[in-house]
Amino acid sequence: MIVRISGEGQFRLDDSEEDRLNELEQAVQQAVSAADQAEFAARYAALLDFVRTGAPLDEDDLEPSQVILPPSDTTLAEASGEFTGEGLIPD
Repeated sequence: MIVRISGEGQFRLDDSEEDRLNELEQAVQQAVSAADQAEFAARYAALLDFVRTGAPLDEDDLEPSQVILPPSDTTLAEASGEFTGEGLIPD
């Protein structure tokens, strides 16, 4: 699975890591739903840190991303439009 962090690059994660990725995204969604800025910041940083454990793709690699995450400086207000309903990570 290829995950893009906007403004940062793409990372290849093993398909076996999809469940953990979903768990982390759900934690972000909960923080957004609760409108908890501190919790959002911590949970979103954890999600991005997990994605960064994947193998970075070269800038010239044009493989499509299965998931595109907002940039690391995304605010809670911005995230409230992104992390809703189904979320960003497809089932």
